[in-house]
Amino acid sequence: MSASRRSGTTDELGPDEPERDGGPEGVGGSDLLAALLDGMDAALCAFDADGVLTHWNREAERILGWTAAEAVGRQGLAGWAVRSADAEEVEGRLMSAMQAPGRQVNEFALLTKDGGRVLVRTQSAAVRGPDGKPAGVYCAFSEVHAQIDLERSIALSEALFEDASWGVVLVDADLRPAVVNSHAARALGTGRTSVLGRPLGELLAQGVEELEAALTHVLAEGAPPAPAEIWVSVRTPEGNLRRCWRSGFLRLASPLTEEPVPLGVGWLFQDVTEAKQLEQEASLLRFRAQQLHRAARAAAECEDPRDAATVHLDFALAGFADHALIDRVAGGSLNDNDGVRATAVRLIRVAATPTGAPGPSLLTGAAGLPVRYGEGHPALQCVERVGSVRAGIGSAPPEQAREWARIRQWPTDAVHALCAVLRSRGRTLGVVTFLRGAGRSQFERSDSIYAEDVAVRIAAALDLAEAAGEK
Repeated sequence: MSASRRSGTTDELGPDEPERDGGPEGVGGSDLLAALLDGMDAALCAFDADGVLTHWNREAERILGWTAAEAVGRQGLAGWAVRSADAEEVEGRLMSAMQAPGRQVNEFALLTKDGGRVLVRTQSAAVRGPDGKPAGVYCAFSEVHAQIDLERSIALSEALFEDASWGVVLVDADLRPAVVNSHAARALGTGRTSVLGRPLGELLAQGVEELEAALTHVLAEGAPPAPAEIWVSVRTPEGNLRRCWRSGFLRLASPLTEEPVPLGVGWLFQDVTEAKQLEQEASLLRFRAQQLHRAARAAAECEDPRDAATVHLDFALAGFADHALIDRVAGGSLNDNDGVRATAVRLIRVAATPTGAPGPSLLTGAAGLPVRYGEGHPALQCVERVGSVRAGIGSAPPEQAREWARIRQWPTDAVHALCAVLRSRGRTLGVVTFLRGAGRSQFERSDSIYAEDVAVRIAAALDLAEAAGEK
């Protein structure tokens, strides 16, 4: 028995035509219809005008367990595919499609062959005879949970690409965006359509190599076990914007082929820049506090207070600056009532880090000769203002940067400077200058606070050395 019964039922649902050979193998019309019905993904059945089941395909058999031989020819569904108590209502709703225009959609429970119940969603419509009058009803049905799963998948996709609070980008096998949601478009500084098909290198100034490596790995090996935090620089009209994106990746493959064919990568990301910056700042503060503590313990072992000053300088340099200098006010110190702005301040170099090779800070042994600082030098401004001063050459050409540092009596590789005043017991003792080379960031306000903490300790050591010298 095929998916349809051949004893005249086909004629009742269609034109009264004799069976014809369908090809060299002599396939009849009803055989062709049965093959078409069995090849469909949807469960299909049909009833004639009297409610007798005439068609039953293999998907219907898969869902309910009843074969076509067991189903075709039965009068209605009562007692086998539907509970007897529900049969009248179910069959009435199905057969009412003969008198209604268009398709009728219903949901009800059917019985499986093993006694279970399956909630299905049906779409039924009238079948017209040659005279145009209703000759029966066909019905397509599917398990409701499968339909709900499909609807949920569609709803999830729409929500991800419309309302999600994180970026979603579908990247094709060529590593170019194919679909981008609104959040991702804003994060990339462009529109949802203008980003499509563009190389990632046109959108990101930095971090593109790491991102493309991750995407390539996912295409070849599958999704990584955990999200990755990727630092990037996004190209914007205002300049490059440094961001940290916590990214997850999913390899996409076609569900319609036996062998998985890669379609691309689903890339989901959240901007965690502020959290990472706070984390980095907290880690930096902990490290600097530990350095101050270690410096205090090491300085306590020094017999000469001047050596203690250089110890504080060396511990402060770690991860903070490339060079450092200590300059004393000529004559020892300036009191608060000395009228600093009216006095020509002179500074004498007492300690510095080596400029040609790495090593600890050294006392210079200068014979009291002032450093030839020009008017407006940051170190002099620091003394006059009794506060920190920051200076830098920015992104100037190398020759110009070297000349800038040379004029200020600093190592020629310095491009950023931070001067902190050395004060103890209400007196200004001098200046400590921290210098950074090319490739390092400029000094920030938080760096000034740290430099001032270091300056307090150096000033205390120099004050002790001055007191010892007086004795």
